[in-house]
Amino acid sequence: MILVRSAMILTALILSGCASSGSNPKDPWEGWNRGVYSFNKAVDSAVAKPVAKGYKAVTPDFIETGVSNVFSNLGDIPNFLNNLLQGKPVDSISDLARFVVNSTLGIAGLWDPASSMGLEKHDEDFGQTLATWGVGDGPYVMLPFIGPSTLRDTFAMPIDSETDLISEIDHIRTRNQIKLIELIDTRAGLLAYEEQLESATDEYSFVRDIYLQNRRYKVFDGNLPFDDAFECEEEDEEDCEF
Repeated sequence: MILVRSAMILTALILSGCASSGSNPKDPWEGWNRGVYSFNKAVDSAVAKPVAKGYKAVTPDFIETGVSNVFSNLGDIPNFLNNLLQGKPVDSISDLARFVVNSTLGIAGLWDPASSMGLEKHDEDFGQTLATWGVGDGPYVMLPFIGPSTLRDTFAMPIDSETDLISEIDHIRTRNQIKLIELIDTRAGLLAYEEQLESATDEYSFVRDIYLQNRRYKVFDGNLPFDDAFECEEEDEEDCEF
């Protein structure tokens, strides 16, 4: 479904001729992207944000933390696979060990004893794997309902979906309910950044630039090339690690 949506987006961009030279050379489809961003923000303001606020208001902190830990634990399997594909066996073994420890001692991931044992948490996806294989990120694109991405990361999404353990649940209603809880938990975790976002002079550009910096930071595992690292120091180091 994501792949079909991506193809539709690209077709619409080509047919509408909306590719233009935006203020950022990595964002040639800025006109289209700004429109999608406005649409996403309207949907978020009407649905996702109120639900996330309600979730935080009625959910005790320890339960909220436990729910986040469960989804984080499930994410260690894709981390394991992508680190393996990226040729990082030590990190891959660490990810697998985290999953085993937290799934057992942590009771299905409700707690995170693996971190206390020194097993580092990674954050890898197939887009980063493609980057490791030499695939460029391509143009920046704002996807309806999904948010910021790049051309490379968009076409990596179906693979990420296939490695998501929740997708392996056969009972459709149960799978959808768990995915909904995951989405609410993710959105609730972003509420802390609302003030920083709203203070931006150009909210769209702020989101785009932070996203692109963050993706580059992740692709290089924090070890940015000299020019990028210097640019981060000149601007705001926190932006690079967001």
